[in-house]
Formats: sequence, C-alpha cells, structure tokens
Amino acid sequence: MMRNFFILSTAMFWLAVAAFWAADAWLPSEAPRPDSVAANKAWTLVEVAKHDTTADCWMAIDGAVYNLTAYLPEHPSNPAIILPWCGKEATEAYHTKTRGRPHSSRADQMLSTYFIGTLIRP
Repeated sequence: MMRNFFILSTAMFWLAVAAFWAADAWLPSEAPRPDSVAANKAWTLVEVAKHDTTADCWMAIDGAVYNLTAYLPEHPSNPAIILPWCGKEATEAYHTKTRGRPHSSRADQMLSTYFIGTLIRP
C-alpha cells in the first residue's frame, strides 16, 4: 500500500514539474509591445539619462524604453539593485541580473506594461 502511494505521488510530482516546464516553454520569448500612443514615441539615450532617480527611473532595454518608477517599490529584491541602471542602457543588466541569471518569462511580461517607447540609436 505504501509503495503504491509513493509511486503515485512521485509520478504526480514529475507530471507537475513537466507541466510547469511546458507552460514556460510555450510562453513567448519576447513580451509583445502594447499598441498605444507610447509605441510611436522614440527616445534618445540623452533623454533617458534625464530620468535617473528613484522618483523618475527610465531604462533602455533591448531597444525599448521603460518607465520603471512605479515598479521600484514592487521589485522582489532590494530596489537599490535597480537604481544604478536608472537613466541608462540596461539590456545586459536585465538579461543577466548582473550575475549571469536571466529574468523569468513572467518578468518579461511585466516589463511590457512599463513600455513608453523605442530607443533611437545614434
């Protein structure tokens, strides 16, 4: 009886792990850009650099500009980790978390809600 319970619970566990893995694999790798007036806005790095404080934090990531001011207090770790990247091109920092680990697909989806335009490269 106990052996059957163990086998059944182990199988259920691995099915749940596989389901989470499959769900993550099916999510889009890049968050879609919202269709809005902001999608037509374009910013230079000089303009982004003016927004480099906790009260006004913009970042350029993958050619897009995001206003992350409202997100800073909601970030799961200490907001001080994000602050050095306010007003800057932060693609590498975002993709590696400055430690070689990528953000989750959920983070990519959340990021799209802060999209305010595209980055103009000189």
